[in-house]
Amino acid sequence: MKTPVDGAVVGLDIGGSKTRGIKWIDGTAVADVSGGSANVQNVSRAQARSNLEGVFAELGGETVARVVVGSGGIDTADDAQALTVLIQPLAPSAVVSVVHDTRLLLAAAGYSTGIAVIAGTGSAAWGTNGKDQARAGGWGYLLGAEGSGYWFGREAVRYSLERMNHGLRPDELTQALLKSCGLTGPEGLIALFHGDAGREFWAAKSPLVFECAASGHTASLDMILQAGADLATLAAKCAEQLNIEGPIVLGGGLGMNQPTLQAAMRIALAARGFHTLQVLTQDPVFGTLWLASN
Repeated sequence: MKTPVDGAVVGLDIGGSKTRGIKWIDGTAVADVSGGSANVQNVSRAQARSNLEGVFAELGGETVARVVVGSGGIDTADDAQALTVLIQPLAPSAVVSVVHDTRLLLAAAGYSTGIAVIAGTGSAAWGTNGKDQARAGGWGYLLGAEGSGYWFGREAVRYSLERMNHGLRPDELTQALLKSCGLTGPEGLIALFHGDAGREFWAAKSPLVFECAASGHTASLDMILQAGADLATLAAKCAEQLNIEGPIVLGGGLGMNQPTLQAAMRIALAARGFHTLQVLTQDPVFGTLWLASN
């Protein structure tokens, strides 16, 4: 990392479930707070504004010189500008920069080139060879999000309903899912899934799949292997467009905390000729200071 930026810098990592903000003064962290998500793909603009106001009320934005933001859903310059408009009044003297949250992963690992794969509430990959950029996935949960927390929750529901269609009794995964949802039978999953239970609710069910896989549940392990293959595909698509082999950095809540998913992705990457996968060891929000310094 280069010499820290002089003055006050705020970095925000806006995920599907929460917003984390850190304030640095001359490179030293002086505040670290969390609030609700400000990703307007997941919450209304009014809710995003309110959550950002709560974060900045604790960080203090009046004397900040730079605000660097990584957020999901930043696919166009208009997306970045729309989020900038929400943030600028909270740090009126700051230069605000908004990027897709996958860029934070590579920066947090200290790389200026490579491929970043995020596996959290959602999933996406982004890469750069120093000249060109490439994106894969990140279309949102209605169009994809393979290998994400939401994907695991949805697949557990689909698996449980498919067993019901075949007249099979709830097995270990279905029983765990029903208990977590407060339901007595898999038929109740249909209304719950199409009702008020949103993306974050189903993403929070993903640990059930990993717990069942650890106890030997074959179908759960198959889901993890599929997720690893899907995430590897995202990374490979970026690498092929950029004509680079890596480094490949994995982040996000699932990516950083589920060794079985990491192993599945390594297996799938190796089959494609990519033999290194670095799991991020610090939260992506720290990439915002790297971006501010470079």
